[in-house]
Amino acid sequence: MDRYAKQRAFGFAVRAATAVVLAVMAIVIGVTLARGGRVLLTDPTIAVTPPGSRYMLEANGGFLHAMLGSVLIVGPATVVAMVLAVSTAAYLQSDYSSERFSDAVNTFLNVLWATPPIVYGVFVLTVVIAVGARTSLFFGIVAIAVFQYPIMTRYTDEALRSAPDTVREATYGLGATRFESAIMTARAALPGIVAGVIMGFARGVGDAATVLFTAGRSTRMPRGLFEPATTLPVLIFDQATSFNAEVRSHAYAASFVLIVVVLGLILASKLLAGRYARFAPGGRHS
Repeated sequence: MDRYAKQRAFGFAVRAATAVVLAVMAIVIGVTLARGGRVLLTDPTIAVTPPGSRYMLEANGGFLHAMLGSVLIVGPATVVAMVLAVSTAAYLQSDYSSERFSDAVNTFLNVLWATPPIVYGVFVLTVVIAVGARTSLFFGIVAIAVFQYPIMTRYTDEALRSAPDTVREATYGLGATRFESAIMTARAALPGIVAGVIMGFARGVGDAATVLFTAGRSTRMPRGLFEPATTLPVLIFDQATSFNAEVRSHAYAASFVLIVVVLGLILASKLLAGRYARFAPGGRHS
């Protein structure tokens, strides 16, 4: 086989693999949206009502408690992870740390990124047991923040590294401090930072394993920081394994809501990154 034939064969294999992946993704999303959308159209109240006392047995009520639980857990966790991630990424730049130290920390962050989410949940559960506490909204926030931290840090670090060197050179030339230079560099890298924060939020809101052992399972509305709560992914798992067919159908409705939220967040990250790109040197201007 000559090299041109090999090139054509490789191109065909790449396109075929891409087509298969896209087809599988389209089928999964399409089936979930179709079945979940049908359930929501039939009974839209399940998305805006709390569950009844015997919800998992009789399917009375809805899953508003899980939607609120997801927001109350992932929202604060994202804020905490964002502050820690931006601070860490700024410190890893050449102004504050050596290249050797930065590479070592980035290797550690890559390992954390590849760590299965359930490991984070088990780690925080170990802390919960050690302090004699119980699963609650608070420990769910801690677990998700730890899970999001390496994701956001790597995004932010890459965004800061991709910022033009002229920004840092210009700020120092004007007599700026290292802190002021870091602020201007972060502004230049804002599109990447925003995208990283939103992607971290999307990963957090779609994760079940991390909160499975830390936030607990509850069929009641979130009532306090140290009370058990549940999230949409955990609820979907419980619903899908129910013997009640109506409860299982609610799993598709909850999956519909979750997929729409995640897809919306990904789209928002693209739109916001493009919008904030105008603040970066050489970016688009309105």
